[in-house]
Amino acid sequence: MSYYEAEERIFGENHAKELVEKAKQLPHDIQWHFIGHLQRNKVKDILPYVSMIQSLDNIALAQVIEKEANKIDKQVDVLVEFHLAEDDLNKTGLAKEEAIPFITQCLDLKHIHIKGIMVMGPHTEDKEKIASVFEEASRLFHQIREAFPEEDIRILSMGMSDDYPIALSHGSNMVRIGTYLFTE
Repeated sequence: MSYYEAEERIFGENHAKELVEKAKQLPHDIQWHFIGHLQRNKVKDILPYVSMIQSLDNIALAQVIEKEANKIDKQVDVLVEFHLAEDDLNKTGLAKEEAIPFITQCLDLKHIHIKGIMVMGPHTEDKEKIASVFEEASRLFHQIREAFPEEDIRILSMGMSDDYPIALSHGSNMVRIGTYLFTE
């Protein structure tokens, strides 16, 4: 049985082209989340299909999302991506020090709704290092919620197939476990 037949309706994709192709072919009640690094020139392609972008990591991208969402009169839920795994230099995301100023800037954008944050754990087998990053993310999430109590910031997205149990133990309420679910 497929996950769709089991009544799952939220699916993520980290490549714009694949998301658009799947969204056109699969049932229209699927809520698509874009979970990868999003290039500004791909925003207009995915925007008609996504219910959430989980990787907002710079103001230029926010402005493009705002511009393209305005064109199609769409409200877009987003998660702000933070880079907290210092050893992983190839990861994208904001530094935690940028959180309050960045979110403040985004609140002026009428078509973007910040619903939470997304953090990737470090690529390591060291469970203590992973737990440390997720603990830091949890603290940041609570600081953001305290700084913006009037906003609907409720999602702490962290944890993937290899580290989701650690993420859950540190307060994650959204995980990305495609490899675990779709690999035999």
